[in-house]
Amino acid sequence: MQSESQIPIAAATKRRFAVSLAVFYSAFFAVLGTHVPFFPVWLKAIGIDAVWIGIITALPAITRFTTLPQVTAFAEKRQAIRAAIMVSALATAIGFTMVGLQQQPLALFLIYALTCMVWTPTMPLTDAYALRGVARYGLDYGPLRLWGSAAFAAGSLACGYLVDFIAPRDLIWVIVAWAVVAVLASLLLQPLDDLRRRAPERHAGKPLLRDTAFWAVIASAALIQSSHIAFYTFSAINWQLQGISGLTIAVLWTLGIMAEIVVFALSPRFSLQPSTLIAIGGVIAVQRWIVTASEPPLVLLAIAQLGHGFSFGLTIVGTMNLLAQRVSSHQIARGQGYYAACNGLLGAATSIASGAIYARIGDNVYYVMAAMAAAGAILIWSARHRLTAQPQSETSGG
Repeated sequence: MQSESQIPIAAATKRRFAVSLAVFYSAFFAVLGTHVPFFPVWLKAIGIDAVWIGIITALPAITRFTTLPQVTAFAEKRQAIRAAIMVSALATAIGFTMVGLQQQPLALFLIYALTCMVWTPTMPLTDAYALRGVARYGLDYGPLRLWGSAAFAAGSLACGYLVDFIAPRDLIWVIVAWAVVAVLASLLLQPLDDLRRRAPERHAGKPLLRDTAFWAVIASAALIQSSHIAFYTFSAINWQLQGISGLTIAVLWTLGIMAEIVVFALSPRFSLQPSTLIAIGGVIAVQRWIVTASEPPLVLLAIAQLGHGFSFGLTIVGTMNLLAQRVSSHQIARGQGYYAACNGLLGAATSIASGAIYARIGDNVYYVMAAMAAAGAILIWSARHRLTAQPQSETSGG
């Protein structure tokens, strides 16, 4: 039995872990919130043409299914997930600084490619670290992750506000500033128990690759998440063509993020199986894309946007809970790497295909996205009986 003197220490350790992780999620997603909407604006401002912009902005997706799995596997093999997050954050800040000093497309492409190689693994490494902490301290993933969503929105709004006061050529330094904050936040991450595994490390990644139920989880999640690609790319364009103002478009996007945050906050109260949560996320995505394709009135469109909390947020919650149950602790970084790679590959392919489809059939592309989400929901539902929990390894640390 724990002594009374030990209980406050355990509670304080648990609290420090949760707070430090929430702070890092916030800083990391603030980088994303400034990069996603405004990095292409910066590229255009320094004179990079549209062809090069398309090539350069494809690099993060490419690295997710090429170099990222190797980075996460290496960090896990070395028992250094927390250290890898710190190194990745520092290298990212240095990389974006070097990117900001470039003007020539080829040099910018090469340096940005190197930056993406060290940047894109940060998210799966952080999720792996989070899931180990969730198992170690009995926490819930959703309330930790919601701070990232809130910071993404805040970062985008803050950078959008600054656009009116700074030259577009200086936007890269806003991204660099947030990247530096992420470096500082990474230093606060708390170490987890660093107990060496008793089992041999050799070929530790092989069982996951042979586990068809694991592939069903990440493939179904990737299908549902990638069904959002056409929305991310073309929603603002379509809404402008429909006469919706820029402010209203911003409000619609904000509604989706708010719904996502609410789902993350309430996720500890969900009693359904994680596979069921993913299936519900897929079904809501199907309904959402069908509604969006029909050019609905604004009120109905706003309701569809609230569905983002389910189509995106609920899918993530279910996926992370399933990975925490299904993947042993000493393989969780590999699992996250494979999941990110699957998402990256399918997301890149969907991005290319949706552009060609949109050029032919316009916003009817959402029906194709609905079919993708339906495939993901059907896949996870058909595999639900095979998704039995496996015990977490107690002999690995972060």
